[in-house]
Amino acid sequence: MMKLKEYSIPFSGLKQGKHSFEYNIDNKFFESFEYNEFNDANIHIEVQLNKMSTMLELEMKAEGTVNVFCDVSSEAYDQAINSTLELVVKFGEEYNDENEEILIIPHGEHQVNISQYLYEMLVLAVPSKRVHPGVLDGTLRSKAVDKLQELQPKEEKENKEDIDPRWDALKKLITDK
Repeated sequence: MMKLKEYSIPFSGLKQGKHSFEYNIDNKFFESFEYNEFNDANIHIEVQLNKMSTMLELEMKAEGTVNVFCDVSSEAYDQAINSTLELVVKFGEEYNDENEEILIIPHGEHQVNISQYLYEMLVLAVPSKRVHPGVLDGTLRSKAVDKLQELQPKEEKENKEDIDPRWDALKKLITDK
């Protein structure tokens, strides 16, 4: 697991209660995870840490854009991202991140690294099918979109009169059970 130092939150010196942290994420963040699906990224992260005597509650909010290629037209566009993630950090014998909502860190730890959680939250916030807004509303003009419209199957209306009368006898077998 990739750990970026700037995403480690030192909680040992903090008083109990709420504390805020802010991060601005660009494409270097994703490159450090060897994730190359985005052309560019501009995401603002707000992290609210609620420190209690026995555990920590983290609420992470992301807002911004990632520049991706459209699956339909191959045109680059900015996809809006808006996501939240809540994480409870408890203390135990050893590190355990098997549960996606509860992170267990050893008793002696004095900081928690949230880079992996931010990475997963942001990647999952992008729709699996990426469609340029111009494709959806018909304003995007590109060779790819024009070609797709040209090749789209035309609806053919069936002529009821052209049905072979021999089929009618077979249809009666189905309905006369």
